[in-house]
Order: sequence, then C-alpha cells, then structure tokens
Amino acid sequence: MADLYLKALESERKRLWAECRLKGLAKHTPERLRIAELDGLLAAHKAKKEGKAG
Repeated sequence: MADLYLKALESERKRLWAECRLKGLAKHTPERLRIAELDGLLAAHKAKKEGKAG
C-alpha cells in the first residue's frame, strides 16, 4: 500500500527545494525553514514506520 503521507511530504520538500535553488534563497527564509521542518517530519515518520515493521 502506498504511503500517501510520506509521498506528500516528499513532494512538498522537492517542490520547495527546487524553488529555493531557482531563486537562490538564503538559509533563514520561510521556504528553507519549512524544508528543515519537513526533514524532521520525514525522519520521524520513517522511524515510526520502521518501528512498526520491525
């Protein structure tokens, strides 16, 4: 079964990262802060998923 939450997080992160690269945004812009937040959410979700599988 596809993990739609994980796909949504990864998609948003990819879109934001592309936007930041295109515009050359600095580290402390809202977009870059959201990427850092998404990284944390992705790590937590993957750890929770691995805990259930193992």
